[in-house]
This record gives sequence, structure tokens and C-alpha cells, in this order.
Amino acid sequence: MHAITISEPGGPEVLRWTSAPDPRPGPGEVLLRVAASAVNRADLLQRKGLYSPPAGTTDIPGLECSGVVAELGEGVTEWHVGDQVCALLVGGGYAEQVVVPAGQLLPVPSGVDLVDAAGLPEVACTVWSNVVQTGRLVAGETLLVHGGAGGIGTHAIQVGKALGATVAVTAGSAERLNRCAELGADTTLNYRESEFEREVGADVILDNMGAKYLRRNVAALNRGGRLVVIGMQGGTTAELDVSALLRKNATIAATSLRSRPVAEKAAIVAEVVANVWPMLGDGRVRAVTHTVLPITEAARAHEMLDEGGVFGKVVLANP
Repeated sequence: MHAITISEPGGPEVLRWTSAPDPRPGPGEVLLRVAASAVNRADLLQRKGLYSPPAGTTDIPGLECSGVVAELGEGVTEWHVGDQVCALLVGGGYAEQVVVPAGQLLPVPSGVDLVDAAGLPEVACTVWSNVVQTGRLVAGETLLVHGGAGGIGTHAIQVGKALGATVAVTAGSAERLNRCAELGADTTLNYRESEFEREVGADVILDNMGAKYLRRNVAALNRGGRLVVIGMQGGTTAELDVSALLRKNATIAATSLRSRPVAEKAAIVAEVVANVWPMLGDGRVRAVTHTVLPITEAARAHEMLDEGGVFGKVVLANP
């Protein structure tokens, strides 16, 4: 097969479309013929040598994909050759074929194009596992989403609204904030101009910044609030006055999806199919695709995310 490989840590130019060994499904696994994959911030970090794949897994980037089941491994009975699916991956999506644990496959949601579906598994599983399972968001609460214009942010806005929450977002321009409002955001804050901690009281905060926003996020929490950190775009080390948490009976959690055991990922996938896929089916949530590029132009896709300005997901389609 062919796949995008990383010749050495560096800029987008290190991504190469080259030959790679054909993967084979083991027990409990499924071989997919990949229709499309999608670009995530983690892929950019992996390209730079800052986010290595878990030991024993593929070094081909790509944390999600869509495609058609081509072969079943031993013991797989819930899927059939020819099924159209999308998948949560530990890596390997930037390729013509990929092997996936059967529990990490999801049917293509009703009304969603097969290529657009490539951009759903990672965001849907990230948002559900962090906002609902860890953050325990319920109807009537306020959700603050940092990076509201990104793939995770655009999905979190819609899921938060579908769950009956009030949703506030931060983003860096009026145009991006307006588009977040079109998705349902109730409060939009330009992080270049506003002090969000003075303008929003949040029950749950979904944070991609890490250290840079730690103190400000805690200040923005309501009593009993939950801060869930899923990224480190603003650094890894910060000082915190713990008494600020104590006064509010607030909590901080930090999670990573990629490194979780297969059984945990399968449980998240099952909840997403049961709870989020109906939202996609009835239109409460939709896939937000910024653009679709040929997979051979993965370097250009990475440049787009490096430059900023992407709203939603950049998808890479196989011929």
C-alpha cells in the first residue's frame, strides 16, 4: 500500500507519500480500505517529534478515518466485509489501508457523507469522554469551550447545545466567533481582547491551552465546577493557588484519548454511537469540514493548521 510517512522530525515538508507494508488484521481486528482521514493537532506534534505513538503501534500518522471493511480478523462477528464505517485510531489513518480493533469502529452516521465521516471519530470521542464522562455536563449548566473554531470546539458547541447547556466559546477573530454563534454558541469571546474569566461563570470548561489558562480557568469556574484539560498549546507548567479550588469545591482533570487501553476506547465508542450518532442523524449536530484535500497533499493540510484560519476539520481523501 501507500501511506504518508514522516522522514524525520520537522515541518510539513517531511511528510512523504511512499510505499509501506500492507497491514494484516489480527484476532479481534478489522482491515479497512481507507476512504479518508482527518488532520488533528496531535498529528502536527507527531510530525515535529513531540508526540510519539504508543510503543508497538504504527508510526504512520492519522488518529481517525473512514472507509470500507475489507477483511475481518479472527473472532470478529459484528462487522461484515463491505460495511461503510469510520474509526478511532491509535495511528495509521494517513494510508490506503489500516487495521483497527473492532470495538473502535463506528457506522457512518445517517445523512453523513463517507468522506466527511472521517473527521468525526476523534472529535466525537474526545468531546463525549471529556465533557460528559469526565466533566459530567448536564442540562442547564454552562460549558466554556476554548478553541471554539477548531475540530473539537465546533463539535463541542453542538453537543453542548444538544444536551441543553448554555455554551460559551473563545476564538481569535470576529469572523470565527460569528461562525461559532451559527453553530449555537450563546456567548462568544475574542481571546485577544476579552478577559473570559470576568465574563463567564462555567460549570464545565474544555481547555486545550493547559498552563497558560490554568489560573484564569479556575477563576472562571462556578462553585462545584469542573475543568478538563485536553491540550497543552499554552505550555505544560503553571503555578496555581490551590485555595482557589478549595473555595469553589472545584476539580481539575487532564485526559488523553490516544493512550487509553483498547477496552476503554471501545466503551467510549459505544457511548458515542448510542448518544451522539442520533444527534447527527436528526441534525442537532453536523460534521464541520473546512476543506477536503487529496491525501498526497498532507503537507499542505498541515501548513493550513500551522497557519491558522481553519474552521472545523481538514480531511484527506484517498483517490
